[in-house]
Amino acid sequence: MAKKVVATLQGGAGSKKMTKVIKMVRSEKSGAYIFDEKVMNADEVNDYLKK
Repeated sequence: MAKKVVATLQGGAGSKKMTKVIKMVRSEKSGAYIFDEKVMNADEVNDYLKK
């Protein structure tokens, strides 16, 4: 049953292409690197990575 839900979310005329973005950022508290994961519209990826 889960496959049907995934198939309906991926297809369709009104659906937008979503992308999972993983960015490595330095933590201000400890100085260690952490991974910031977000799911966003594919058009916004370049702007997010330039920050």
